[in-house]
Amino acid sequence: MSIKYVCPYCKSIHGHIEASQVSEMQLGWHFLTPEERKHIISYEAGGDLVAHVTCDYCSEAVQRHPELTNPLQ
Repeated sequence: MSIKYVCPYCKSIHGHIEASQVSEMQLGWHFLTPEERKHIISYEAGGDLVAHVTCDYCSEAVQRHPELTNPLQ
């Protein structure tokens, strides 16, 4: 099983970790509330985890134009 870090807006992949290398505690996921986990973490058909983390470009675009629902508009 692996973990991919993907921007929810532009879908760019920011990183990839083999799950056997780290625990949820090392990733800091134990600090997430159940609602945050539901929003940030999803599972692919093969059982891999996807952590939806906004990239710097999209984060900056959202901060500059908060009225946009998708910074790539």
